[in-house]
Amino acid sequence: MPDRQRPVRVPGTALARDLITLDRAVYETVAVTNTPTMDSALRRLSRAADHSKISLAAAGLLALRPGRSRRAAILGVAAIGVASTSANLIGKRLVRRPRPHRDADSPFPGRYVRMPESASFPSGHTASAVAFAAAVGTALPVATVPLGLLACAVGYSRVHTGVHYPGDVLAGAVLGTGAAAAVLATAGPVSQLNLPRVLRRP
Repeated sequence: MPDRQRPVRVPGTALARDLITLDRAVYETVAVTNTPTMDSALRRLSRAADHSKISLAAAGLLALRPGRSRRAAILGVAAIGVASTSANLIGKRLVRRPRPHRDADSPFPGRYVRMPESASFPSGHTASAVAFAAAVGTALPVATVPLGLLACAVGYSRVHTGVHYPGDVLAGAVLGTGAAAAVLATAGPVSQLNLPRVLRRP
């Protein structure tokens, strides 16, 4: 009697399924937790982060001061460009993960923002916010903590408002860090950036 063929096990698939299950469980825990004090603030933050408006506004303020501050702004905007392009034009099209399911009868509909039409993985908002914080923080260390905390808040707001799984946010943070590193490596040492004379320290 011929031996019964055993199913082929692909290494890592079981772990991947477990991680996806855990990812969804964390999302669902957030979705059913009543946090009325946080809902409105995180909804506004998530909306304000659309198209990197918060980061670009910060870059505009930094650019008002010449020298290191202005260089940091330029690096931050460049990092946003790399992160956003990588997340939206490459990552989302390759993975195509569906957005989280939101029940029509959710007990907390007031916390939600409009559901984007793009894929869920990775979080572009998080990628851009982290990229900006990492790039600016390297060039201007005093901005590291406030921009880092802001990036973390933006990332969590995407889960809290029901448009991303936590795994999407983590992937966006990794992507944003890589985008900032790529921009900084390309630019070279901040002190040696080849900027126009009008952007240099007087």
